[in-house]
Amino acid sequence: MRRAVPGVARAVLVGGAVAVVGLWWRDTASVIGPADWITDAGRITGLLAGYACAVLLALMARVPLLDHHIGSDRLARWHAMGGRYTVCLALAHTLLIVIGYSSAAHTDVVHQTGTLVFDYPELLKGTIGFLLLLGTGVVSARAARRRLSYETWHYLHFATYLAVFLVFGHMLANGADFIASAPARTAWYTLYLGVAALVLWYRFLTPLRRALRHRLRVAAVHPEAPGVVSIHLTGHHLEELGGEPGQFLRWRFLTRGLWWTANPYSLSAPAHPAGLRITVKAVGAHSAALARLVPGTRVCAEGPYGAFTAARRTAPRVLLLAGGVGITPLRALFEALPGQVTLIYRARRPQDLALRAELDAIAAARQASVHYVVDAAAARSAPLTAEALAALVPELAAHDVYVCGPPAMVDAAISALRGAGVPRRRIHHESFAL
Repeated sequence: MRRAVPGVARAVLVGGAVAVVGLWWRDTASVIGPADWITDAGRITGLLAGYACAVLLALMARVPLLDHHIGSDRLARWHAMGGRYTVCLALAHTLLIVIGYSSAAHTDVVHQTGTLVFDYPELLKGTIGFLLLLGTGVVSARAARRRLSYETWHYLHFATYLAVFLVFGHMLANGADFIASAPARTAWYTLYLGVAALVLWYRFLTPLRRALRHRLRVAAVHPEAPGVVSIHLTGHHLEELGGEPGQFLRWRFLTRGLWWTANPYSLSAPAHPAGLRITVKAVGAHSAALARLVPGTRVCAEGPYGAFTAARRTAPRVLLLAGGVGITPLRALFEALPGQVTLIYRARRPQDLALRAELDAIAAARQASVHYVVDAAAARSAPLTAEALAALVPELAAHDVYVCGPPAMVDAAISALRGAGVPRRRIHHESFAL
């Protein structure tokens, strides 16, 4: 089932788009003249933009079926790609409708824009929603995203909910396909109310319900390496969380300066009814502040999320390839994965090898191989190449490989693994920050 879900999801999304185009086709008796062609192009792009808005919200509703079988990072990539298409469709719809209407009315586009915005029902709100959607698209562009903190970018994204709410009324009030067809209106209401229910349940009510149920607190904070700490958490009914090794949760620490944002951190040990653990490196203001957490601090956890788990395994032998703090989900997998497992852990300096004593103990207990690779000139060093990996791991091409680390390291690792003959389907990686 896990492998079938992505294909089924794509088929459903494409089928919905085809149905939307079919709605336009059914309600269009004829297209005569340039003004009609332009206006009908505006209708099609508007319908597709409206459908895409619902899809965008559904992809990021954190529905477990999708998240656990497709993966959070793949859903985020689909969402990002869909967002670009949605903004382009909405922009095309706006321009085509203005031009088509002005051509039919024999007036200029400026006058026609004013008439549409201020004289048509719900169009002023629709215009505000369109501008919000456009603004969200701008701040999500790669160049702008790099200038914003994760927290700022995350909260600006909530403008999408308001944008969709404002545009929804415009679609039903002005869309010819909905004005003339009660079944079309019913289908549109069903689509949007269904997506709204998913967002409300999984993004808001479920985290609140679990916070009240589990009542997580910080038990202790232990240093692991320079700038790296492990946070131990206790709570109630933790066996119900269901977190698998390799998954992550979004953690909200209810203390001054941290309560307002939930950041993703992986479990760095298999979940246990007595407690959970995450291991965090200080790479920003939020993660650096975690080292100063006081035992007893209340915590809310959303999740678990992600598909970076043992279920992806397809071969009897596994290589875990970690870079820096990317060791955290792989440390949990190193302990839990059955069969023959090899771990390669890369870091800048020997002192940056967090959790090393635990890794050595796990390797000894399960008779597994662990290789530490550092960049320091005086220590053991090896480039991240196909030849270097093949020298450390015999018959590398027959392994499943789990990769986690900084983006540049992950890209280099995937290139090296492909060069060593590892099939792409056996290379597993997931970005937990998306």
